[in-house]
Amino acid sequence: MSRVPVRPFVASPFAPRRRRTRVVRVGDVAIGGANPIRVQSMTTTDTLDTRATADQSERLAAAGCEIVRITAPSIRDAENLAQIKAELLRRGVRVPLVADIHFTPNAAMEAALHVEKVRVNPGNYADKKRFETREYSDAEYAEEVERVQARFRPLVQRLKQHGRALRIGTNHGSLSDRILNRFGDTPAGMVESALEFLDVCEDETYFDVIFSMKASNAQVAIQAYRLLAARFEERARKRGAAPWEDASYPFHVGVTEAGDGDDGRVKSAIGIGALLEDGLGDTIRVSLTEDPVKEIPVARALAARYDARWRQEGGNPGPSEIAPPLVFTPDPYAHARRATRAAHDFGAAQPVRVLASLGPAPWGADAVANEIARELAQLGDVACEGLALEVRDAAELARAAAFAAALAKRGIATPLALELPAREASALLAARGEALTAARVVLTLRADDTPPPVAGAEWHLVAGADELAPLLARALASGAVPAAFSVTSALPTHAVRIVAAELARLGYGDVPLVLRHRSDPFAPAESALLAAATDLGAPLCDGLGDAVVLGGMGSLSRDVALAYRILQGARLRTSWTEFISCPSCGRTLFDLEETTARIKTRTAHLPGLKIAVMGCIVNGPGEMADADFGYVGSGPNKVNLYVGHECVVRNVPEAEAPERLVELIKEHGRWTEPRG
Repeated sequence: MSRVPVRPFVASPFAPRRRRTRVVRVGDVAIGGANPIRVQSMTTTDTLDTRATADQSERLAAAGCEIVRITAPSIRDAENLAQIKAELLRRGVRVPLVADIHFTPNAAMEAALHVEKVRVNPGNYADKKRFETREYSDAEYAEEVERVQARFRPLVQRLKQHGRALRIGTNHGSLSDRILNRFGDTPAGMVESALEFLDVCEDETYFDVIFSMKASNAQVAIQAYRLLAARFEERARKRGAAPWEDASYPFHVGVTEAGDGDDGRVKSAIGIGALLEDGLGDTIRVSLTEDPVKEIPVARALAARYDARWRQEGGNPGPSEIAPPLVFTPDPYAHARRATRAAHDFGAAQPVRVLASLGPAPWGADAVANEIARELAQLGDVACEGLALEVRDAAELARAAAFAAALAKRGIATPLALELPAREASALLAARGEALTAARVVLTLRADDTPPPVAGAEWHLVAGADELAPLLARALASGAVPAAFSVTSALPTHAVRIVAAELARLGYGDVPLVLRHRSDPFAPAESALLAAATDLGAPLCDGLGDAVVLGGMGSLSRDVALAYRILQGARLRTSWTEFISCPSCGRTLFDLEETTARIKTRTAHLPGLKIAVMGCIVNGPGEMADADFGYVGSGPNKVNLYVGHECVVRNVPEAEAPERLVELIKEHGRWTEPRG
């Protein structure tokens, strides 16, 4: 396979290996190293309300939350952390607490006396954010960095003195003006912001540090965490350590402002799952605009999947596994969709297509066709762009032909794809008949199969990771020019990368790739959703995939809708209004969950529009840069409304704000009336 000299963010992108980190203790909970992925969340109560905060913390701990974060926006809130801690201990709840700090270094200093970890945001700990444009000379820039670090140093010294841990948590939505002016609103700026604070920690010989690089855009989050991992490897090499042998700092992984319902779960699974696929992540938080207790089962399901995988695959990489990354994407630190030629109705400049897998050709063609017609009519704003049928023998071929005829009789023109086993392909193709002549052909090829010379087919490789390269080479050697490739393997993300890299090496780098996922019918519904979102979303965020085929989620309409949600979560295809809503916390100045539901009711029919619903100003104005319109808490029951990151209406009463937001959308020509 070909190689390129890029900074490595992982030992190998083709095998699941956990990134090697030091262990950081947060109270009784050890993070990183060989410890399991730790699950955490954040309270949404007023920090000055000791009872309510202790109650919610206790409920979180009972649900399986291992670390609880509490906002401390003022020194009074920070002081009250001592009372909350005492109340929890009185109840026998020993869950470690984290103080969440923005804007107030004095609150951080106080919080360090009472809780096991302090989280600071480098973008607003001592820096300014006014969206001002300014050119810094190198000397001016260095002077500002020195000022910020001097403000931060006393906290590091206090944390070290009291044996507390630290999270340096950069947010895409709250980079300082200084960073924005030099690096832009980019993953590189996020990383640089965090490393300035790490320099102080290491200068003080303080290493109990955890890092996060959160964004509401899953692609940005993935790129930022990868880049930070690569920068840590560079720092290790400068110290003289061999790559991957010097334990690095643990990562707290999450996608912020993910939203609620299926959308929030899908977006979280794409961002968190893609990073865990690469072994990046030691503690996770799923940020949903819901009761925080509902975050815990989602986070635990993701953690369990990758804890099991890392145990099975051998954990951390050893020195013998070190090699430069192979080419599966030109740049793993920036998204670019893989350039491919057109095949059928996908590939090239066409959007990523959505197909539903129906499984084996059905019995009762008329009844199933009626059900398909009913479900297709339910899809509304999205369309099923293909139906895939498995045909393994002559009997199933006959059923497929009857089904195709039944669809045609009902005026359903959705294209069909016939998935044929390679060994039976020639005979089945010869007998397929007129009803199936236009169907796209997919040849399923297993490790011990001999590829038949069928031109224009999609080759569906079913094999283990170590069998894929020779199997793909045999398919290409059959003499048939492939229309596309797809793969089914125990490690879907890594398998797709192997196929992409091998195709590039063999001179077929422009052949389209089809991503496939068939859900486990015995898996709990939420676990099935998370697995589908990760297995399809992670390659999509790598730029891999020209079509997705999803099946097994319970119904055709559910399969198709979920596929479109995954494409929207991966920022590949927008089919509905995109809501960027934070999970609420003690800083939130209104009922975020109820308000988000009200805004969705009024605006969910506006596909392509991005609306941010933010509880306070910490990330609000920053995330407005990624949204078309924003709704941000500005005071008790008061809201500011934004267009992009510009505040255009201030201090609207919260009861009136949703309708005023609708008026603002109309004023900017982005409103359409809902159908029906």
